[in-house]
Amino acid sequence: MNLYAESSAVLAWLLGEPAGEEVSRALAGAERVVASDLTLVECDRALLRAQVVERVPEARAADRRAALAAAAAHWDVLRLEPEAVERARRPFPAEPLRTLDALHLASALLARAAVPEIALLSLDRRVREAGRGLGFELAPAGE
Repeated sequence: MNLYAESSAVLAWLLGEPAGEEVSRALAGAERVVASDLTLVECDRALLRAQVVERVPEARAADRRAALAAAAAHWDVLRLEPEAVERARRPFPAEPLRTLDALHLASALLARAAVPEIALLSLDRRVREAGRGLGFELAPAGE
């Protein structure tokens, strides 16, 4: 299976949340993982925020950043292209959507144009609803 990795899923894995193990298995089993620059930025910012606000030990945050970097080294990372920005400005099947969610969905659509058999890996309810409306297979399966 090919996956577009959206931030909510990647963060669940990085932060050891309950669904993180399932996300980890999906990422490890994927033939190809595509992510946006946005995924990496959001994950790094969330790790920094966790370190500062939630007082996650610096060593733990550094370990999680290293895990992200190691995984992303094997992913196809899409730049935030003007085409994605333009698509994000238009409506999606499930509104309202936050700006970053719209950018993720627009990036996933670009990824699907290059990799037609790609599933949307997300844990965010709104992103999943809009993705379903766009015809994406959802990962993890459920809901």
